[in-house]
Amino acid sequence: MEHPIFSLSTKPDTRARLYEHNGVSVEVKPSSDGLATVHDRDILIFCISQIIRGMNDGKAPQQVVRFQASDLLKATNRMLTGRGYDLLKAAMERLAGTRISTNITTGGEEVFETFGLIERARIVRETREGRMQEVEIKLSDWVFNAIKAQEVLTLSRDYFRLRKPLERRIYELARKHCGRQREWRIGLETLQKKCGSGSSLREFRRLVTAIADEDQKHGHMPDYEIRFDNETDILTVRSRGTICPDAVTDTVSIPQLDSDVYDMAREAAPGWDVRYIESEWRAWATEAPRNPEMAFLGFCRKWYEKRGRP
Repeated sequence: MEHPIFSLSTKPDTRARLYEHNGVSVEVKPSSDGLATVHDRDILIFCISQIIRGMNDGKAPQQVVRFQASDLLKATNRMLTGRGYDLLKAAMERLAGTRISTNITTGGEEVFETFGLIERARIVRETREGRMQEVEIKLSDWVFNAIKAQEVLTLSRDYFRLRKPLERRIYELARKHCGRQREWRIGLETLQKKCGSGSSLREFRRLVTAIADEDQKHGHMPDYEIRFDNETDILTVRSRGTICPDAVTDTVSIPQLDSDVYDMAREAAPGWDVRYIESEWRAWATEAPRNPEMAFLGFCRKWYEKRGRP
């Protein structure tokens, strides 16, 4: 959820994109059908939920997932009509056709190859009217590695009731970065980058403002309160305290640091409480670093370069 892999457009999006942030690069290339969309992601979410449920029951995770098409449509708040099945087919084609090259680490493995979000999708049986009944999907190695390492987050069921792609993307970022914290803030330009929006900054500001205003009036965003300050261009996300306590953890497991590193941290960020900086670093981290001490010291240096003395 950290990176803008999925398109926000409701029309075929055939532009390739390159996203780079904090040393991570993600290049996404569409097929002739266009990039996989935020709504196409529902299929991945459903497949992941099936695998995680099996793992919680003591079953070994399987890369191939078979399910009833109607179960997916119901779970993701989609139409159970012929149109709904047609849209599901198109979504599977976009997921299989979208190719990704990245250096993101999943399950302790760095992937530097091009791959699809799913390897293949197969309709196992159809009714006489042509509607699919059973669907079989093989997830990509990259997605499957993340599931086995439990590098996934639970989402509110009300997520599927959000119809605007940007609303869903803002919720995903809130879930990833705010988690169970009380509050999280992000600037408009960084938010646009993380959303992968192709709109002008002015138009993006208008869209974000409309979502925040609607949430202030109706509280329609799940789990989080969304507010936007047009004067500072800052989006503020506040937890509603509804995240399930037994949800998959949203924090990265980083081992305790060597005690000697704190003296070096004080030199890197003079005047600051390095334990406070450490808590901010742990909340910011999206994956466990190979060398936690060096990663923490690098974070302290950047912290001081940006803020100076307190």
